[in-house]
Amino acid sequence: MALTGLQIYKLLPQTNCKQCGFPTCLAFAMKLAAKQAELAACPYVSEASKAQLEAAAQPPVRLITVATGDRKAQAGNEIVLFRHEKTFYNRAPIFVRVKDTDADLAATAKTINEFAVDYVGIKLMIDGLAIENASGDAGKFAAAVEAVRGATNFPLILIAKDVAAFEAALAKANGATPMLYAADASNWQAMAAVAKKFKAPLAVKADGLDALATLTEQIKGAGVEDLVLDPGARDFLGTLTLATQIRRLAIKKNFRALGYPIITFPGEGAGSAGEEPSLAAQQIGKYAGFVVLDTFTPASAYALLVLRQNIYTDPQKPIQVQPGLYEINNPKPESPVLVTTNFSITYFSISNEVEGAGLPAWLLVADAEGMSVLTAWAAGKFDADRIAKAVKTTGVEGKISNKRLVLPGAVAVLMGEVEEALAGWKIEVGPREAVDVPAFLKFKA
Repeated sequence: MALTGLQIYKLLPQTNCKQCGFPTCLAFAMKLAAKQAELAACPYVSEASKAQLEAAAQPPVRLITVATGDRKAQAGNEIVLFRHEKTFYNRAPIFVRVKDTDADLAATAKTINEFAVDYVGIKLMIDGLAIENASGDAGKFAAAVEAVRGATNFPLILIAKDVAAFEAALAKANGATPMLYAADASNWQAMAAVAKKFKAPLAVKADGLDALATLTEQIKGAGVEDLVLDPGARDFLGTLTLATQIRRLAIKKNFRALGYPIITFPGEGAGSAGEEPSLAAQQIGKYAGFVVLDTFTPASAYALLVLRQNIYTDPQKPIQVQPGLYEINNPKPESPVLVTTNFSITYFSISNEVEGAGLPAWLLVADAEGMSVLTAWAAGKFDADRIAKAVKTTGVEGKISNKRLVLPGAVAVLMGEVEEALAGWKIEVGPREAVDVPAFLKFKA
């Protein structure tokens, strides 16, 4: 269970030395309980107390990593039920299931691996493949793993019923750390032994939370700590109910037996292939750790990746692009310079409108800490000094012959100040809306 401030205080040296930056050990303990300070700030805490405090401070949902080389798929380390309370940390990895009976697995793996979505400057991709031993043949399963490993560096989930199949497949994994699916009441000892041998995460499957908690404790007792939960439900209501209960028990009650990411298979619960994306979307929001799709299409993958990105974006930090000078449609030295902030939606709104109209322009993106134009101006983060700094640091003056700078229409009030800060520049005020920028540029051309 999470410790209170007073419980933490009893484990501290109680010297009130102030070296932690707080006036008393009690004040430091209260900050530790509120997760507003780090234990490392105390130089005198004993090793025994440190071990106890660090164990109590572990995130209620354990971090699980499935990796192949440098490419990782991670889930867990979550500490809240709702993203607005703080944020969600590790976005649910999306895997696609293939079978060892499928024709040309290498080509399929390459096709899925090459799929990518450019979303407000962020590259979104499928995170891995789940390979199922549908043939029941250990040799064929191993060959399938070898084929996929030769074609991509996808993180893997291995699905089989026979422990011998896992042994054969893991021998061909070439240094990858896949997840093994799944241990249940009938085979958990053998599965735990394989997972421990290869240091691989192990999925645990049981019907109902009591059976699942009992099984995870047994497997932990066998020496396997990295576990993923499958509570057995597959339908919309069942997965929503059990996933929410597991998350609440882990977060609110710090119930360690269920403090692991959840794995879901929306294709098994959907009434038709068309329902799979809808069920997957529900599971990404509430509260899947790993999502394994049975059907891959660019359209459904695009929707799920964008949805996941929005859910797992920190609500307290705006999405932003790198400040700097961007070229649109191969601008010439006489092309105008448009100014905006580094809020991603603002940037893409302007760049897409100008690019779509086929007009050449320079887009100068000032650092406004990721805020939109009006918000940044109101907060004092987008003013004449910042615009002038952007002009001077990006070297735009050396690339143009016509010193023409176009301000966003929403901050026309800055025109005079920018003229003073940028002597020799012609300052103009553009439209308030991005959609009107092409017409403005054509009129001014």
